[in-house]
Amino acid sequence: MKKRLVVLTGAGISAESGIATFRDADGLWEGHDVMDVASPQGWRKDPELVLDFYNQRRKNAHSVKPNAAHLALAELEESFDVRIITQNVDDLHERAGSSNVIHLHGKLFESRSTLDPNLVYLMDGWELNVGDKCEKGSQLRPNIVWFGEPVPMMEKAAEETVQADIFLVVGTSLVVYPAAGLVDLVDPDVPIFVVDPNLPSMRQRANVHRYEEKASTGMQKVKQLLLDKYK
Repeated sequence: MKKRLVVLTGAGISAESGIATFRDADGLWEGHDVMDVASPQGWRKDPELVLDFYNQRRKNAHSVKPNAAHLALAELEESFDVRIITQNVDDLHERAGSSNVIHLHGKLFESRSTLDPNLVYLMDGWELNVGDKCEKGSQLRPNIVWFGEPVPMMEKAAEETVQADIFLVVGTSLVVYPAAGLVDLVDPDVPIFVVDPNLPSMRQRANVHRYEEKASTGMQKVKQLLLDKYK
């Protein structure tokens, strides 16, 4: 029986593929305050701005490719039961070949009804505009969890975390909650591997292995160690 490897990934893993993170620009995304483009208030104030912002995110995501870190995680499925919990909204994990991915903050290439959140649609292209409506006649919005909104996949992520035999943190600052709190749910006997050029602060615990480097190179080392020691 394969050991369960649960992986929490953040913006750092996608940044290497060319997807910008707002935390690298003092809370600004392409010159916009994050609350103007990623909050219910921002949506009510200027839906056209929000839609255009995510259109540009999709256009950019179409042009980038998974990097070595995404590919390493996908390759580990040959030897482990890999469950990825990502804070990212892009589809780079899936495109790399990972088959079990939980998106905590939504999916960039989906839209959903503003009237009925259960009406979710896969997007063919990268544009979503004012006037694009759901089957009930309501404006479509990005299927993204904005600041101040509940995180519906959090319960499932917590269930996966408590069942981990090995826990891996890649490219996340561990400052965005509730996602950052998942680390505290890991069983004390379970080893944790952390890969990030700016190692996040964590509650003191045994069995933590830190790799202070970018995801693509750090994941090659972690992958080999996991195969040598835990397979």
